[in-house]
Amino acid sequence: MYDSLEGKTVLCCSNSYEQKYYINSDFDRLPESIKDELKIMCVLFTEEVGGILTLAYDEEGNLELDVMCDEGDLLFDEIGCGLKIKQIQTDKRELLEALQMFYKVFVLGEEM
Repeated sequence: MYDSLEGKTVLCCSNSYEQKYYINSDFDRLPESIKDELKIMCVLFTEEVGGILTLAYDEEGNLELDVMCDEGDLLFDEIGCGLKIKQIQTDKRELLEALQMFYKVFVLGEEM
């Protein structure tokens, strides 16, 4: 269902509309602590801001944070969304960089 998004490989997704969290089964070998941290980060984001947060890898292996919202969602906090993304990129920089490196090495087969 969420495994790919416009040529991207989805790592995980949190949806405030359905109140669901998804992690791609292709990443089952990630440590449980990392999977838990991703879940907490994504669910808290969508609880605070609303919409749908997707962490996905592009074709080059770069990890991207994509946010979508329903067109008529008057409760979606667009300003808060931008601020929260920047906060995640700052506070979780090491985690995001490690996940990007993991994908490039173990999935794309690049050398470190």
